[in-house]
Parts: sequence; C-alpha cells; structure tokens
Amino acid sequence: MISQILIATRNPDKAEEIKEIFGNRGFRIRTLLDFNHAEEIQEDGNTLQENALKKAREAFKMIRIPTIADDTGLEVDRLFGAPGVYSARYAGEDANYEDNMQKLLHEMATVPIRDRSARFRTIAAYYDGEHSVTTEGVVEGMITTEPRGENGFGYDPVFETLETKQTFAEMNQKAKEAISHRGRALRNLFLELQNRKILP
Repeated sequence: MISQILIATRNPDKAEEIKEIFGNRGFRIRTLLDFNHAEEIQEDGNTLQENALKKAREAFKMIRIPTIADDTGLEVDRLFGAPGVYSARYAGEDANYEDNMQKLLHEMATVPIRDRSARFRTIAAYYDGEHSVTTEGVVEGMITTEPRGENGFGYDPVFETLETKQTFAEMNQKAKEAISHRGRALRNLFLELQNRKILP
C-alpha cells in the first residue's frame, strides 16, 4: 500500500498546484523541498515526455518513494511550437517568469489576434521502480497582447483560454485547477494508475 508520493519539484508554485490536485487522494504528499540531500535534476530532454520521465526516475532513485513528475510547455503556433520544451528558460538559463513572458510578448508584438493561437501541454509521469506511466493534459488558447490578472505564475498572465476567455492569471486557483493542463494531466494519471491497479 502506497502511503506517500513524492512530487519531483522544488518549484513552490508548481508544488502547491499539484498538492491541490493530488493531495486529497489519501496519500502524504512530499516534494524535493523536503529532502536537503536531493540533487538537482537536469531537464535536458528533447521532449516534455523525456523530461517528465527523467525527473520521475531520478527523483525515485534518490528518495525511494513512488514519484510523480511533470513537464509543461507553452506551444505558440506562430512561433512553430516555441517555446515548447524550453518554456522555463526561454529568455536564458537564469531567466525568471517575467523575463520569459516579456520575451514572448516582444516576439508576438506584431502578430494579429487571429494568429496568436497557442496551447499549454503537460506530460505527467509516475515511476515507482517497477511501473512507468505517462499521461497528457492540453488546454487550447491564445497569447494576449499584454498581461492580465494577478494570480498564477509563469506565462499565466498572457495565456487566455478558449473555454473561459480569461487568462489563467485572471482565474482563482479553483477555477484554474478545473481546466488546467497540469490538472488534466494529473487527473488522467491518477485514473490510469487506478486502472492498472497501481494505486487503490
């Protein structure tokens, strides 16, 4: 019986979002922030799936707790799918949320509204030393011409969803979780793990 699950992240914003989604399933949720000895995991894969699986496997090897990891990319059609797998470091290795967002807005500055389609894609991965499972979650939307909203993190202020016509940053946490790419990927993962009898 699994009593705890490790979320392979040190990002407190992401950890909180995942805990909200996965934390009511009857498991104790841990993150890499709980383990001082956990080494940094390099996200050097060429795809979101490679990165998610690598993080799950490497974190499991270090902590020996069944592990969930994810990787998310913002795919902008006008930019041929960029920033994609490089979303977290779009403006450079040391870039912060604001740097990445401003670079995206600059590159899209002359693009008309009709051509600003984009999507958030998350791959969620589970690994426990025996089982390896991945699932996907996608949200379609568009890139706004300027930031809107005060909530969320990353590209949330400039990503308007087709379903709500709001940016993720204009939604409260509960509303975002209901449709978010990460939420969809994690809920799909939980169902897949139940279907395979890995989780109760």
